[in-house]
Amino acid sequence: MITSRPTRTALLATLFLSALLSSGRAQSAPLLEVATPMPAPDWALLERELLRANAVACEAFFDKYFDERDYLEIFERWGANDGPDDAIENVNDWPLLHAIGGSERIKTLYTKAWEGHLRQFTEAKTTHVEFGREGMYYREFPTVLDWQHHSEFLTLFNVQGLSDPDSPAFQMRARRYAGFYMGTDPGAANYDPKHRIIRSAFNGSRGPLLRPATAQEWAGDPFEVEHRFDLGHGERTYEQTLQHYIDYGQVVGDHPLNLLSTTLALNAYMIDHEPQYREWLLSYVDAWVARAKQNNGILPSNVGLDGTIGGAADGRWWGGVYGWGFSPIVPQTGEREDRNRVPRTIIAFMNAYLLTGDDKYLDVWRKQTDVINAQRKIIDGKPSTPRMYGADGWYSYAPGDYHANVLEIWYMSMKASDRARAGEAIDHPWIAYLEGHNPAYPAEAMRKDLERIRAAAERQRNDTSTPDTRLADNPMDKNPASVTALIQLTMGGLHIARPPWSRTSPHVGGSPLFARLRYFDPIQRRAGLPEDVAALVDTLTGDTTAVTLVNLNPVKQRTVTVQAGAYAEHRFRSVSIRDVSRAINDSSFEVKLAPGAGARLILPTDRYVNQPTLRFPWDRTAIKSR
Repeated sequence: MITSRPTRTALLATLFLSALLSSGRAQSAPLLEVATPMPAPDWALLERELLRANAVACEAFFDKYFDERDYLEIFERWGANDGPDDAIENVNDWPLLHAIGGSERIKTLYTKAWEGHLRQFTEAKTTHVEFGREGMYYREFPTVLDWQHHSEFLTLFNVQGLSDPDSPAFQMRARRYAGFYMGTDPGAANYDPKHRIIRSAFNGSRGPLLRPATAQEWAGDPFEVEHRFDLGHGERTYEQTLQHYIDYGQVVGDHPLNLLSTTLALNAYMIDHEPQYREWLLSYVDAWVARAKQNNGILPSNVGLDGTIGGAADGRWWGGVYGWGFSPIVPQTGEREDRNRVPRTIIAFMNAYLLTGDDKYLDVWRKQTDVINAQRKIIDGKPSTPRMYGADGWYSYAPGDYHANVLEIWYMSMKASDRARAGEAIDHPWIAYLEGHNPAYPAEAMRKDLERIRAAAERQRNDTSTPDTRLADNPMDKNPASVTALIQLTMGGLHIARPPWSRTSPHVGGSPLFARLRYFDPIQRRAGLPEDVAALVDTLTGDTTAVTLVNLNPVKQRTVTVQAGAYAEHRFRSVSIRDVSRAINDSSFEVKLAPGAGARLILPTDRYVNQPTLRFPWDRTAIKSR
């Protein structure tokens, strides 16, 4: 046992006494005791207030927008712009809030919202669009849609296991959903194991669409628009909605967006480490690694049904909806807009890295970036690089180097070379804080999130819409959940699901959690920081994490379990407080915090050495190493 008393003599004496007292006593994890008083830091008070304010505002949001059946009170529609995926996105970040330490009520509410929306859109039916005539959901999953929208639908589900891994419903769905894409479910023949492709960019629980998609299949049934609904893309008529999707027909064949389905296999694997889920995930990502190599370092955006690059797009590797050459016309303006979604698919390569620690999955993105930056040219006196590729070569040049996803690459590898490659592209105040240049960031970031909660709650109170004038995505800007600062500062983690907080990081729905630390309450047997406990990560390197833990309760002791990684994928070598160190060699350990006590812990860490698991620390007998 290590305490944080100020003298080395006292530390060693207490360590020896602890060894005597604990000999022969079974413990779920090594136990440390922190007894040094710590005056309540401002960041800790802000952190606990941020957790409280989030919970209060989220409950008010639920009360306003959900009915007694737990259905979202909206005009129900099929469609890629305001359909079922948008409905459940209204409670994005609520599972993350609970997993950090938010109230149990939050878990109850997001579970109700998830279950309610599954019933709601299984019952909801289309008239004109064939896919939804028997229900927009089938087997609790969209019947057919693309993976930009599937991933958004799954934003809640893909982190639900952080707090509720033993839920039979979650486990059943995790395995079922993965089966839709692994070729093991005969009712959803999306996957071709011979060519290692998902056969269409339009796919789901009823299988792939193996012909061009129509605009109406993307846009949904005709409906009244002007003077009734506020459409997120700005269309004023149903005809403009159709025109928005007029160029969206080329869906046959595989597309990198389908790689986002790998998180389904990851969910299923992390339940019990059944090997077929890991094997499929790595096999499918490896197929895309090979395609990028074959395509001169660039991930192609179309692979034909025969497995050839560009095979379903007249040989064009850049073809396909949401591909490198996808710049459809915006009907309201008549101008073209670039909608290349390939950069969003880095999540799949991060999933593979999470399982293996193999740098080849990150190297795909480094090489792709190098190829694009090699196209640099001077435009209006400024070095510029492209974002798109078409029949006439690279286009859509923008000033500066191409730096998509450099934050994610550096975060996973923690290599100095990746930090140097990123340069100012990840010039963000959180990174500056971690590198010792912005000590004010924790308080500033949490105050910013508190203001975001206040503003969202105000928008909710001022919302005069009614269910028959409200589309699924209309309440989104009133969702008060604000967890970006909490993820960064308590866990040392990335908040990928939010719209870009960095100009190098595209919005991606459905991401798992990537974090250096997680916390559990061993007394209440739940995920998240225990009541009154605050945490602040101030250092992340390739082999070390530093975090300060403090108990703000002046009269009651608190105990917290600290875990290495979001899914115990890392292993702590040791823990040091002041000048005394103790070996850990485990994926978690317990810290007992005396009333009003706190300490900074230095945690030498071996990263990505364990197979990730959803099981809580006290439910694990052993961690599989890779």
